[in-house]
Amino acid sequence: MKEGWEVKKLDEFCDIEYGTRVVRKRDGGTIYPVYGGGGATFFMDVFNRKDCLVVARFAMSEKCTRFVRGEFFLNDSGLTIKPKDSEQILQEFLNLQFFYLNDYIYSLARGTAQKNLNVPKFRKIELVIPPLPEQAQIVKTLDLVFAKLDRAKVNLEQNLHNAQALFDSKLNEVFSQRGEGWVEIQFSSICQIKHGFAFKSQYFSSSGKYVLLTPGNFYESGGYRDRKEKQKYYDGEIPSGFILNKNDLLVAMTEQASGLLGSPILVPENDKFLHNQRLGLVLPNKDIPWVNNFVYYLFNTQYVRKELHHTGTGLKVRHTSPTKIGDLKINYLKSLIRQKEIVEKLDKIYELSHTLQTHYQQKLNNLEELKKSILEKAFRGELSYEESL
Repeated sequence: MKEGWEVKKLDEFCDIEYGTRVVRKRDGGTIYPVYGGGGATFFMDVFNRKDCLVVARFAMSEKCTRFVRGEFFLNDSGLTIKPKDSEQILQEFLNLQFFYLNDYIYSLARGTAQKNLNVPKFRKIELVIPPLPEQAQIVKTLDLVFAKLDRAKVNLEQNLHNAQALFDSKLNEVFSQRGEGWVEIQFSSICQIKHGFAFKSQYFSSSGKYVLLTPGNFYESGGYRDRKEKQKYYDGEIPSGFILNKNDLLVAMTEQASGLLGSPILVPENDKFLHNQRLGLVLPNKDIPWVNNFVYYLFNTQYVRKELHHTGTGLKVRHTSPTKIGDLKINYLKSLIRQKEIVEKLDKIYELSHTLQTHYQQKLNNLEELKKSILEKAFRGELSYEESL
């Protein structure tokens, strides 16, 4: 510990206040955002907080701490932290230290389906408190360093977007063309969509032989997502016909996240993945020229995604169905050879785009690690103030 620095428990020098339950939402003409366990989701015409550090108490996400500037309404799924004495700790210094401790605070959560903060343990979190002049210097230095990192992050995010746009542009161009061999038909003319099975929740587990696919296994841009420690498995009896084969084509029929509706995946392995409800297995009709990857790319086009969202049902969560997918008119190429040629070209463009995206994403990850490293040095008293120059 650096000379002159202290370590104190949170509730010794900060006021911890719970939010207020929202009895009735107010809509028209409202101006104050409502915060709690996550970001603002709606507005109220009254406020109960201003310029506060907010920590999620119920329904915690991995980003569970944030400083909210201005007037807002805090509901009962969150709490706010303010120094009892501004002569002891600066609010800005406290904000930075909580940003640094975000992952640790999230680790204090209890529960599986919903993460709730262990408030007694949270109250006893130990924070470092340098003298006020050093706090001010640390805040000034970190603000300058983070401003540089944020500018670099903006540029990298734009490059990442451009790499994805490169592929999307070519993909949409291919499937919007007209000409010899292309026909406008309904999806139901080329394929059928098979519903998944409603597997019983009492047999869900965190490990096992069979992976229970969910919409969470789909990237919004298409492709299989390994959910790692969040992956669901199934150890109950499995009906015949619901164990998938490698390269089976599935589409998400529920939009759990924006842009997910109609997203496709190709099953990675044999005898491992289960065809769950809310997922449609795409099966070609008899005597239809069919390359799985060609249809996979077709589902990823802007036109198909937009139409499926437009014809879907539901307000907060959109849903589609085999019938609605079957009714959609598409451009289809009735030549197996040309389908394979197009897949080969799109695969090459995708590989280039994916390589660029991986490169830029790694640089973004490196920036986040650098930010964490600088914060760690700051709260150990090892920050070089020349780093901001």
